[in-house]
Parts: sequence; structure tokens; C-alpha cells
Amino acid sequence: MITTIGAGVGAARLLSGLMLARPPEEITAVVNTGDDLVLHGLAISPDLDTVTYTLAGAVNAETGWGLTGETWRAMQALDRYGGQTWFRLGDLDLATHLYRTQRLSEGATLTEVTAEITTAWGLELRVLPMSDDPVRTMLTVEEGEISFQDYFVARRHGVAVSAVRFQGAEQARPAPGVLEALARAEAILICPSNPIVSIAPVLAVPGITEAVTARRENTVAVSPLVAGTALKGPADRLLAELGHEASVVGVARLYAPLAAALVIDPADAALAGAVEAEGMRAVIVPSIMSSPEAARRLAEAALAAAGSPEAAG
Repeated sequence: MITTIGAGVGAARLLSGLMLARPPEEITAVVNTGDDLVLHGLAISPDLDTVTYTLAGAVNAETGWGLTGETWRAMQALDRYGGQTWFRLGDLDLATHLYRTQRLSEGATLTEVTAEITTAWGLELRVLPMSDDPVRTMLTVEEGEISFQDYFVARRHGVAVSAVRFQGAEQARPAPGVLEALARAEAILICPSNPIVSIAPVLAVPGITEAVTARRENTVAVSPLVAGTALKGPADRLLAELGHEASVVGVARLYAPLAAALVIDPADAALAGAVEAEGMRAVIVPSIMSSPEAARRLAEAALAAAGSPEAAG
């Protein structure tokens, strides 16, 4: 079994490649829920949905989130009333949030609802939220503390961040199956997701960091930075703003206690020695997932680095 940790577009694309390299029923994806929010009374899990829609072949390819063929009539009607439309929910996407909210109100857990949603989309891998308990990523900016979605969507991640915390993490428990998936995995892959707001919230849930650290020799991280730049999102800026080096070396310093190897792009080959000086093996592989085949090659290289056979699915 292969277990991944990640969120958003980076995780979704690596998982797409992994599903070409391994049978999907052998894959468990542990997904960040620190981005979750309640809006219009609806329980919204953006990272879980991005992974689901992408792996189902239904994601909006232009944005990397939401559904292809989406329409926006509900948002247009809401805007007429002066309602909150800063976080745009497409008409088709609304059905997912309506269903999730209904099932949670009936007493189902987020893990159970996620399994129902992924099954409805025909997915055979297991997608697990990091926790069934609420954990919220909060960022400190100049005027105070704001939620992740306020930072990322409303402010288009254009404001400087001085601190990040994960509200509720100390009281949270790993979702059922998460610790088992980490303990039993032949390989653990840390996806090329934002280390600060996509990976760190998962690791903040008690027990998860310890479970990953115990499997360090079989854990491989894929750098989300290429030549010091995030391919999508504010990972490079967040690292620099919070005092980390915005490079594969800075990523290595964060992940060295967790993973034995770091996959870096050939654009960063000159930094391989510096990565290894931080205690991680540097695996130099093209890491820009510009096609399903490129994603498959990256996934296979990460599996090989973890000592896992590159079995075809």
C-alpha cells in the first residue's frame, strides 16, 4: 500500500500519476482539512474536493479546482441580494457541499461522507481527511489573524504573513485509518503541496508526525518549489515571510526529520549537495507535472526512492 500526504493541485496531480503506476485500491491519500470552512451554512472541504474531482477526471483544467462545465447562476442570484460571493461555488459544486452538510447533520463523520462522495465519483483509492475533528489554518497578517480562505481567496494571498497556527489541532484526533495507513505503507509520499499551509496542518494533528517519523526510511517528499519558485500558490512567499529559505534547501530543512529523500527538479541540481547536507538524499527528476505521463514518471521515481517496486497498475 502507498500512502500520500498532501492537498490541493500538487497532491491531486501526483495522485493522478500514482494511479497510473499502481492499482488505485493500493493507494490511500491523507488530505489536509485545515482549509475547510462553513459558508452559507454549508460544510466545504476544498482540498478533499479538488483531489476527488481531479482523480475523477471532472476538475476544471483551467483553474485546477471546481468542476468542468460549471455554471454560476446561484452565485449570480446571491449577488443580486448582496450576499457573500467572494468564495465562489459553482452550481454543480454546490451539490457536493449540500450533500456533505446533510450527512454531517445526520451524524455521519467526515471520513464516512468522504468515502460516500469518492465512491459516487467512481474512485477506487481511499481518500481520508486528516481528522474528523475541526482544524482551521489561521494566519497572522498586518491587521490581525484571519482564516486561510480569507487569506487565499478573498485577499488572493497578496498580504504578508507573520505567523501561522492550526486552531483545534491539539484537541483533534487522526481520522480512522490514517495512522494504520501510515504504519502499513510500503512507501509514504509527501506531495508537492505547500509545506506551511497544506502539509503542516496534517502533521499538527497529534500522532501523525510521530507515525511518519517512525517510517522515515520509507518516506519521500517531493519539493513544491522549482528554482526557488512555487509552480502554483504562495509557498515560496510564505516560506520566506516565515523565516525559511525559499528553495529546495529550505524545504529539506523542514522535511529532514520526516523523510529520507527529497525529489527535486533538474533546475535545482546544483543544490543537491546542500539538500544532502541537511540529511536527505536528493533525487533529481523532472518534477513539473505537465501531463499525466510526466506525473506518472514523477510518482514512479518517488516510489523507487522509497524502496517500493514500480509496479504498473
